[in-house]
Amino acid sequence: MPETELIKRLHQKDEEAFRIIFDENKKKVINACYRLVYDKDAAEDLTQEVFVKVFTSIDQFKGNSKLSTWIYRIAITKSLDYLRAQKRKKRFSFIRTESDGNEVQLEIKAPESQSPAQITELKERSKLLKEALDTLAENQRVAISLSKYEGMSTKEIAEILETTVPAVESLIHRAKRNLEKKLSAYFENKL
Repeated sequence: MPETELIKRLHQKDEEAFRIIFDENKKKVINACYRLVYDKDAAEDLTQEVFVKVFTSIDQFKGNSKLSTWIYRIAITKSLDYLRAQKRKKRFSFIRTESDGNEVQLEIKAPESQSPAQITELKERSKLLKEALDTLAENQRVAISLSKYEGMSTKEIAEILETTVPAVESLIHRAKRNLEKKLSAYFENKL
């Protein structure tokens, strides 16, 4: 079914059209949220919130971009709002709890032939990468995550972030440079 027809049916609150949009975009939205919040349960909850917003706010979709871009924009906004709320909670919390097991591990795949020591090293690198990503400015983290983990072009990222392609290129460049600075000390000590 063409996107224009789906949008028309969404405006009419057609549940079948919503189901189609949900099925086509659910996995992408979960992944985008997951890459920003590092929590599986939170990513799933955010995904539900995203699609509720899509269904209730379809009248706000202007058609200036693809529907999937608009959905991604909602996902990014919801994820960033979640992160801001988490930071506020941490600011007022005196006790920092350990991970409840829902923390995402950035995927540095270990071939099956690797030794336990090599696998442990890869897990340590994944943890360091996650920590380094967490230190980036919000817009840099979003841009690099969409680029490297979601495989989006700078044009697609620019549409989602509602900015220009050169601005996205600059964000990605600065994110890479900042990650390099943060991770270089670790890797220099390992050599």
